[in-house]
Amino acid sequence: MFLFLKGLVCLDVPHILDSMNRMNSISSMKHLPKIEKVETFIVSIPRDTPYLGALGPGEKINAKGYLVRQGNGTIYPTTDRSVLIKITAEDGTVGWGETYGIIAPKAVTSIIDDVLGPELVGREASDPVVIQEDLYNLMRVRGCFGGFYVDAIAGVDIAVWDLFGKLVGMPVVKLLGGQRQSRIPAYVSGLPGGSLEQRLEVARSFMAKGFDAFKYHSVVSFDGIVREMRVLREGLGPDVSLMVDLHWKFTAQEAIQLIEQLMPYRPYFVEAPCQPEDIEGQAHVGALIKVPLALGEEWRTVYEYRPRMERRAMSIVQPEMGHIGPSQFMQIGRMANAFHMKVIPHASIGVGIYQAASLHAAAALPNCPMHEYQHSVFDRNLQHVVTGMRCEAGAFVLPEGPGLGIEPAESLWQFVCSKNSD
Repeated sequence: MFLFLKGLVCLDVPHILDSMNRMNSISSMKHLPKIEKVETFIVSIPRDTPYLGALGPGEKINAKGYLVRQGNGTIYPTTDRSVLIKITAEDGTVGWGETYGIIAPKAVTSIIDDVLGPELVGREASDPVVIQEDLYNLMRVRGCFGGFYVDAIAGVDIAVWDLFGKLVGMPVVKLLGGQRQSRIPAYVSGLPGGSLEQRLEVARSFMAKGFDAFKYHSVVSFDGIVREMRVLREGLGPDVSLMVDLHWKFTAQEAIQLIEQLMPYRPYFVEAPCQPEDIEGQAHVGALIKVPLALGEEWRTVYEYRPRMERRAMSIVQPEMGHIGPSQFMQIGRMANAFHMKVIPHASIGVGIYQAASLHAAAALPNCPMHEYQHSVFDRNLQHVVTGMRCEAGAFVLPEGPGLGIEPAESLWQFVCSKNSD
């Protein structure tokens, strides 16, 4: 409906009313109910094939259900495991969060149950950044500025933002600064298959669905990293974007030599060549290669990103929402923009809640060209959440509605594990 006033331009009445309602919601924030309760849940969804693919040579599943990938010595779960956080306000409104729980999830739930949760009671969800900073401050002088402690804060941060959005009736992306995109291009991460030919066919099947960017994982590249990229380039054609995750396997000099061999196949980016602590090695690689270098999934705060940015160690940053939460995500993303770096967020194992949070944050940034799509996790677990979020025709579609636009479905609760059992 439009209203014409004498001497004035045409007015879009519904748009004006909607804007007034939003302003009323924001102006009433001082009356928002406070946080009353914080709960945690460990979720473990069985898989037929472990993450990254079938067991490789010398790999086995141990008594706790973990396996160590021989390609990089890293331990992985054999189920889709994560930690959910439920924050309830005085009026019964619920905010949902999720964080890394793939290994030793009780470490995360104990931190939330014993330390963070009690500090949240009585706080206002309209102060998410302040709350995140306060929780971080609780243990920073004891050296807890990473690992399980900051993962726990990330999950709480996601839940507080979700609660905040629901209480004011607005999607989180609007509260983070404004929405630039409703669809975010996605790159296919992981090409499971027992042979190069099978992995190539997986990529072709996604091409047929509208995807044009693919990343393979060197930790399961049993036929050779260079050979796999050559086969993919020759099989998929010149127009697709190809990336490789090197899984922190190499020294700086080894990585430089390897990336030089990949150059004829025009990688869009190369990810994680050196050990996470090797700042100088990362900067050395970034300075000498002619391919964009992507880093950052394992870092949790701006304090870890800043020294790498100052050294121009990478041109693409990969914040992982399950490690950092929206508050830190936005700080990192805007700092990256100031350094003229792109943000291509990482996506990991979860039920979808921190994936939704990552899409909200990514959609608020000016420097995010695409987002990782872990299809073997994302697609199968969508059935256990209620959301409009999806990935189709080469792009993520953001969830809609107040908060994050995602809730656990009833089917998810069958996979909740007792925190008291071994």
